[in-house]
Amino acid sequence: MTAPVAAEGRKLGPVLATVIVAGNMIGSGIYLLPASLGAIGSISLVGWVIAAAGALVLAGAFAALARLRPQDDGLVAYVRAGLGPFAGFQAGWLFWVGCLIGNVAIALAVTGYAAYFVPALKTPAGSAAATMAVIWLITLAALLGPRAVGRMGAATLALGLAPILLVAVGGWIWFEPAIFEASWNVSGRSAPAAVQTAVVSVFWAFLGLESASACAAVVRNPRRNIPIAVIGGVTLAAAVYIAAVAAIMGIVPAVELEASTAPFALVVQRVLGGAAGALIAACALLKASGTLAGWMLVAGQIMRAAADQGLFPAWLATSRADGTPVRSLLVLAGLMSGVAILSVQPTLGAQFGVLANASVVLTLAIYILCVAAIWRFSRKAGLLALAAAAIAFSVAAALMSGWTMLAMTAGVAALGAAIWRLSPRRPTGGAATPPRAPDGSAPRS
Repeated sequence: MTAPVAAEGRKLGPVLATVIVAGNMIGSGIYLLPASLGAIGSISLVGWVIAAAGALVLAGAFAALARLRPQDDGLVAYVRAGLGPFAGFQAGWLFWVGCLIGNVAIALAVTGYAAYFVPALKTPAGSAAATMAVIWLITLAALLGPRAVGRMGAATLALGLAPILLVAVGGWIWFEPAIFEASWNVSGRSAPAAVQTAVVSVFWAFLGLESASACAAVVRNPRRNIPIAVIGGVTLAAAVYIAAVAAIMGIVPAVELEASTAPFALVVQRVLGGAAGALIAACALLKASGTLAGWMLVAGQIMRAAADQGLFPAWLATSRADGTPVRSLLVLAGLMSGVAILSVQPTLGAQFGVLANASVVLTLAIYILCVAAIWRFSRKAGLLALAAAAIAFSVAAALMSGWTMLAMTAGVAALGAAIWRLSPRRPTGGAATPPRAPDGSAPRS
C-alpha cells in the first residue's frame, strides 16, 4: 500500500524545502566542535570549506539516488538494491556501530554543557562519571516510549538552534581579528596536516546530509526543486556553521576553546555576561538531551531488528506493545558506558573529537557503498562522474583520519562479516533499514 501523497497545492516550493533541509542538519552536532577545533586553530575554517564542498557533492549524489530509486527508503536500501544482501547488511552494521559511538559523543555534549554549571565535571573522572549518568538517564527517558521521546525532541528543537544562530549572527559584533590571527595554527603541525585533521572533525556536523533527499514526496516539481533544496540546504547549513565557528575563534583564543566544555556558552558569557551564558548552556544541554533520546531509540530499534533476523541474540528481538525495545536499550546503554570509559581523554573536547571522528569514518564507509550503487542504477555519464567525485571525496576524507581510524573501521567491518558468516538465518534482503529519530531529525542534528 502506498503512502498518501500531499496535494500539489500543499507541497513545498524550493525555498521552504531548502530551509527544511538546512534545519534538519543544524543542531547538536556542532555544540562541542569548537572545543575540539581549539587544538587546531582558526585554520580549521579551511577544513570547513573543504568539508562543505564534499558535503555538497555527496548531497548531490544522494539527490540523484532519490530520483533513481524513489521506492527505496534510506542508505541500507540503496546498498542492498545495488550491491546485494551482504553489502546491505554491512551498511546496516556500520550504521549501528557509528550510531552507538556517535551517541556517546552526543552524551559528552550534554556533559560538557552541564559542566558549565558544575565545574567538577570537567575532570576526566568527573566527565566519565557524568557521561555514564547521562547515558542511563536518557535510557530511562527512551524507555518511556517513542511518543514521549518524539515530544522531547520536538520540544527541544528550537532551543538547539538558538545558541548557534545567536553566535553566527551576533557574535561578529565582538569579533577581534587579532585573536583570530593569533589562533591561526596552534596544532604544532604543518598547515596541510592541520587542515586534514580539521576536515574529518568538522564533517561530523554534516552527518545526515543524505536525509536531504527524503522530502521528494512533499516538494513541487521534485526533479527541479529537490536538487535546489539539497544544494541550497547544505550551503545554508555550511554558511551558518562557518559563520558561528569563525566568530567564536575571533572572540575566544584557541587555547581557551580547547579547554572549554561549553564553547557557545563561553562566548556568550564573555560578551553578554554570566546569565546569558547560563541560558545558552541550558538550551544546548536540553537540545543535546532530546537528540540523544531519539538516537538511543533508533539504535535500540536497529538492534531489535537485527536480533529478529537472527544476526543478534534472539532475546534482544522482543519489544513492548508500543514498540519500545527494552532489552536492546539496556544492552545499548551498557555498551555506550563502556565506550565512554575506554575513550576518556585529558579533556572532554579531545574525547569528543576521537568519538566524532570514529563516527565520521564509519559513516563515510556507508556513503561509499551507497554512491557506488549509482553505477548499478544508471549509465548516464553525468551521474557516473558525480558518483566518482563523491566516492573520491569520501575516500580522501577517510584517509585523512589516520591509520588508527582506518584500522578501527576495518575491524568493525571484519566483525560484521563474521557475524554475517556465522548467522544461522541470514536475511535475504540485508540488514533492516535504519529508522529515523522519533522527531524526524537527521542523524546528529
